[in-house]
Amino acid sequence: MGLLEISVTAGESGPVLMLSGEADLTTVAELRDALAAQVASGARHLTVDLSRLRFADSSVIRALVLADRTLRERGGRLELAHPQPVVARALSLLGVDQAIAVRDGTSARADPER
Repeated sequence: MGLLEISVTAGESGPVLMLSGEADLTTVAELRDALAAQVASGARHLTVDLSRLRFADSSVIRALVLADRTLRERGGRLELAHPQPVVARALSLLGVDQAIAVRDGTSARADPER
C-alpha cells in the first residue's frame, strides 16, 4: 500500500474522491488515474475531500488544477473540500484557492461557481 489512499463515494452533486495519507510525486500517477476515471465516466461536478490528506506537494496540486481545467472545458467543475491546514496553506500560497472552489478550509472562497 502506498502513502496515498483514494476512495470514491457518491455525493449530492456528483462523485466524491476522498484522499487519505500523504500525496507526492511518488503517488501522483495514482491520483491522476482516479481523477481521469471520474472525468471519463461523465462526472461534471467532482468533489475532492482533503480532510484526511496530511500532505500534498506541487505535483499533486498540479494534478488537481489540470482536472479542474478538464472539467471546466466540459462544462463542469472541481471542488476541494475540508483541507487540513498544511494543505490549505499550500493551496493558498500557490493561488489555487483563487481558481478552484475550496470549501471549509482556511482559504475557502464564498463563490464556488467562480
